Amino acid sequence: MDARNRAKYEARAAIVKALAHPARLMIVDELSEHDERCVWELTAMVGSDLSTVSRHLAVLRNAGILESRKRGTTVYYRLRVKCVRKFFDCVESVLRAGVRDRQNLLA
Repeated sequence: MDARNRAKYEARAAIVKALAHPARLMIVDELSEHDERCVWELTAMVGSDLSTVSRHLAVLRNAGILESRKRGTTVYYRLRVKCVRKFFDCVESVLRAGVRDRQNLLA
């Protein structure tokens, strides 16, 4: 594999790794349904402390999934690109296919 292809796959892996946590998936799902949320709203939704949620938000922002803006002392987050929702739809399709496969084995 040449360096260009390797870099492409490493960049893809970094995005998937950033999504590979239930709290981060919950944050992305929430932001896919709402234009933006402040850090306090996301903290209450996730049910973790502020520092933990802030770390999750930083991972997602560093991967290019989220962007933020600050108004006064409040930071608001939104999806950088809306197509992340399509990724979730694909994941759900994989889950449904797995369920069907297991049901067929039991039949």
